[in-house]
Amino acid sequence: MTKKNSPDIMGSAMLDFYRGRHKEDIITYSSISGEDVLPLAHLFRSFDQMPLLEQTALSFAKGKILDIGCGAGIHSLYLQQKGFDVHAIDTSKGAIEVCKLRGIKKADQCDIYSLKKVKYDTIYALMNGIGICGKISKLTNFLIHLKSLLKENGQIITDSSDLKYMVENENYFLEKSNHYYGEVEFEMFYKLEQGRPFDWLYVDFDTLQEHARKAGLSCTMLKKGKHYDYLAKLTAKK
Repeated sequence: MTKKNSPDIMGSAMLDFYRGRHKEDIITYSSISGEDVLPLAHLFRSFDQMPLLEQTALSFAKGKILDIGCGAGIHSLYLQQKGFDVHAIDTSKGAIEVCKLRGIKKADQCDIYSLKKVKYDTIYALMNGIGICGKISKLTNFLIHLKSLLKENGQIITDSSDLKYMVENENYFLEKSNHYYGEVEFEMFYKLEQGRPFDWLYVDFDTLQEHARKAGLSCTMLKKGKHYDYLAKLTAKK
């Protein structure tokens, strides 16, 4: 049967899971690793079910918080329960509906670039959240915008992965490539729906640090994961 195009695959799937209608998971297809499965339960995991890298990230929370690409709100809900003032945002209408149903007080469907005259002490971009900028050529300007949303002494907490091991294992010659090896195109499929292709960025720490410097930010590594992933903190240079 022909799949129909859907602008909100993630939102539809998360609403189904929340309402107990979950019968299948999201199928992802990427330009670097082919087909994979994204279990919906993973998007609703508790703090105890999170990997140590995520738990560590949440331990750095302070002040007024922005959660970029909040999804089903697992980070926002945990931080709100800890007493923090959290603003959860996502471009997915369904995701924000789920967040509100789960009790998150401030949840808005919006693009990060639509935020202009508001400041935060902590900005979270977790689950490779910095990747929403899509291309390495857009990373510096993306970081400049995030910096504009920081209060004095504010911080950006993000994680990503270095995909070099994947392309090297496939005899991919990095120096001859016409694009950065962490640029990946994704498609998502759920039930009879097919999402629009979208770009995502995985960035190695040295490259993130370089672009942070161009954006006027200091970048330090907080923790290394077990599989080429890492957690970083970015702060405005004084």
